Amino acid sequence: MSYAPETRRRRTFAIISHPDAGKTTLTEKLLLFSGAIQIAGSVKARKASRHATSDWMEIEKQRGISVASSVMQMLYREHVINLLDTPGHKDFSEDTYRVLTAVDSALMVIDAANGVEAQTRRLIEVCRQRNTPIITFVNKMDREVRDPLDILDEVERELGMPCVPMTWPVGKGKNFGGIMNLRTQAMTVFESGSERLPQDFDTMPLADQEALRARFGQEYDEALDSMELAAGASPTWDHQAFLEGRQTPVFFGSGVNNFGVMEVLDALVDLAPSPQSRTSSRIVNKQTEIKVIQPEDEAFSGVVFKVQANMDANHRDRIAFVRIASGKYTPGMKLKVMRTAKELRPTSVVTFMSQRREAVEEAFAGDIIGFTTHGGVQLGDTITDGSVNLQFTGLPFFAPELFMTVLLKNPLRTKQLQMGLAQLGEEGAIQVFRPEAGGSMLLGAVGQLQFEVVQHRLKAEYDADVRLEGCQYTGARWITADTPTELNQFINAYPQRMARDAADTLAYLCTSPYDVRLAQERFPKIHFHPLREHAGLALQNAG
Repeated sequence: MSYAPETRRRRTFAIISHPDAGKTTLTEKLLLFSGAIQIAGSVKARKASRHATSDWMEIEKQRGISVASSVMQMLYREHVINLLDTPGHKDFSEDTYRVLTAVDSALMVIDAANGVEAQTRRLIEVCRQRNTPIITFVNKMDREVRDPLDILDEVERELGMPCVPMTWPVGKGKNFGGIMNLRTQAMTVFESGSERLPQDFDTMPLADQEALRARFGQEYDEALDSMELAAGASPTWDHQAFLEGRQTPVFFGSGVNNFGVMEVLDALVDLAPSPQSRTSSRIVNKQTEIKVIQPEDEAFSGVVFKVQANMDANHRDRIAFVRIASGKYTPGMKLKVMRTAKELRPTSVVTFMSQRREAVEEAFAGDIIGFTTHGGVQLGDTITDGSVNLQFTGLPFFAPELFMTVLLKNPLRTKQLQMGLAQLGEEGAIQVFRPEAGGSMLLGAVGQLQFEVVQHRLKAEYDADVRLEGCQYTGARWITADTPTELNQFINAYPQRMARDAADTLAYLCTSPYDVRLAQERFPKIHFHPLREHAGLALQNAG
């Protein structure tokens, strides 16, 4: 039984950008155009009851920002499109990095006035490490923006790869006339208004130059000139180079006006890759064997790239988001968590339309499904149907740069605090460290806003009101050793510096960058890791 026809229909991608580049708005419009939603809720209309479909956490509604990645599935042109919206805010970049391990391509949104911004750079680095194909959308062309040639130049510099324009703008700001589509050789005429659908925009063939010049005048001539310059400077389109992460197609438009979005949706179907193979490892006779898993393989396997607690305030549930890597999921299937070898018995398995969940009838490689669990599943876990022994690798955990001590205001709520920290730690919302020598729990974060969100959620979801205080630690390194004896010697030398994280992995806490250097000199056989790749370290520590 080959699942190839089904896997070829799938497109799984993440939208990445700097905050305020218009990512959540674009997500809404893609859903709107595919028919997945009937009405697009403006992210800006916070006071109204309508919020963006993809922003559902209470704190997101209050601040009007995305802090948790959300997953949405839609059908378009006989293809199943799985869209992962990521938080743009840098304090939640870990969640975004992990989401990027679950997709086959990325859609990068750039604000035409600001170009490539800081947060986008970090995300680009992750895509580059994985050779993820990137489609570029230059947004907000109806505002006062930079010259499109400037933007292309900057994208090329930042991405380190050439841009190939697929559409080209005529005018900008108040004089924005529309876009010339180089794939269809037609110009779509711009009209503002967020209620328009793609069929509502006028199109004119590019061959009819007289009519275009009569309608757009100087703007049209200038656009032709700059488009020729861009075409001369960019290579010809090479689909294989794009799939290998060596070229990016560029589209221009205005997400809030539904303009230029359809071209992006078509590009996802026509250009973006279907699910790709994934690398797994397994231990055979104490040796690590690497195996490549193909999406059409019959055995079911997937990886947990996100755990989200309390998506539904009425039910204290937790959802493990699983990217299917191979095979087919059907309801009632037996599932196994490879890390613990335990059977997983989810109470429900769903696909996502943002907060709306639907029971899964069937799902294939590339699809994202959610298992409702009550613990026993962690970020990075490999889930299979039990017929294969494998462990997917490559889910990143970054060493935190900020630390706080957790102090409970009411000591009678200790149980609630422990449960909250355990669940938020497993979820990856924050890193929780338990000092080996005892004492208060420590929270480690990449960004300050993570602390605020966790404090808010501990109170709202677990009824644990906490105070967070600064502490002396400024970093952590996960540690491994070649032999248990060396590890024990190190632990005995630094008993106050040892802590365990949510996955029970041993970490060394430091108060300055010199700490690690001095410890390394004293114990040359101890390995200090700034990244914890889920399986590898846990296995070594167990050993």
